[in-house]
Amino acid sequence: MRILGIETSCDETAVCLIEANGDFLGRAGGSDFSFKILGNALSSQAALHAQYGGVFPNLAKREHAKNLVPMLEKCLSEAAALKKYTGLPCVFDGLEELLIREKELLAQLVPFLETHEKPNIDAIAVTHGPGLEPALWVGVNFAKALSAVWNVPIVAVNHMEGHIVLSMMQKGQLAEFEFPVLALLISGGHTELVVMHEFGKYQLVGQTRDDAAGEAFDKVARMLGLPYPGGPEISKLATAAREQDVRSETKLPRPMLHEDNLDFSFSGLKTAVRKIVDASPDMSPDDKKKLAREFEDTVADVLVAKTLRAIDEFGANTLVVGGGVSANTYIRERLAETLADEGNIAKLLIPPPELATDNAIMIALAGYFHAARKDFTDQQNLSAKGNLKLA
Repeated sequence: MRILGIETSCDETAVCLIEANGDFLGRAGGSDFSFKILGNALSSQAALHAQYGGVFPNLAKREHAKNLVPMLEKCLSEAAALKKYTGLPCVFDGLEELLIREKELLAQLVPFLETHEKPNIDAIAVTHGPGLEPALWVGVNFAKALSAVWNVPIVAVNHMEGHIVLSMMQKGQLAEFEFPVLALLISGGHTELVVMHEFGKYQLVGQTRDDAAGEAFDKVARMLGLPYPGGPEISKLATAAREQDVRSETKLPRPMLHEDNLDFSFSGLKTAVRKIVDASPDMSPDDKKKLAREFEDTVADVLVAKTLRAIDEFGANTLVVGGGVSANTYIRERLAETLADEGNIAKLLIPPPELATDNAIMIALAGYFHAARKDFTDQQNLSAKGNLKLA
């Protein structure tokens, strides 16, 4: 089965074509599922949003509309699935109505469809939430248009499920694992602990009550005068501080570390950093390194402690980690080392750093999971849902 994945939830415009086969829903560790990436294209808007210190929704929407057709063409070309149309001119009834709010996208899509044949695909998988709703709508409407013209079904994919599914893949196959599975999802918009007893059935057991971990990284980076995206910049300084074996004299609070629940809170941590920065307006580069290390140490301490508690409480045999913050080297190392120190109480599954951030591969993979069950979405019922929940 060939699945075309479309991702526009935030500031990456991504299109991917995969070919997947086998029992994706079956036995843990015994699945014959496999997949290969035929074509993959991604355009990042990070540099454009840097001037705002974060993602500006209307700019993201505009850039998605500008980039989707080029990314589709690049993806299909890489997959050797882009074929010039040589027949009579086509008529696409209803496209203007479908893309009434996406004039720039319509202007690019019509010439593309008029000059290229329908590719060999079986379904279109598109992110419909959670994320920035204006950005999501561009991808959703694009998927609707392609579905209508090519007469292929649509799968509506939850962005967070995409992160989980991708993290469970190794070398083109489903990794060996055992239920229950605990997923730690850490990104700019989410910090969640989710338990999965079978594929597609999720139980939310912990979440942030305010800022997400990635959001806290970006806001602290801005306080320190670091460029966007801030997470990697904080990590660079923290790594330098560890290499020089220097620490901050001020210890930051570990929010909710000892409370009897699995929730998170990073707003107070952000405020604590703000107080330190305000008290030292001429903070030296060395002091910034020390503070960055203390901040990253604090976030890692909380994430690791809460995750271990959830593993113990739910008897999880596998820990899946996904989301953009899972690319953080220090957090990855802390999780791996702690699980090893605890006697390998759960197997760790985590994607390579280059696939931790948003991409269309994860959307296509999650789409296959639903397409294999014939779980398609009616066009009329498909909409963008910025606050879509996984569980």
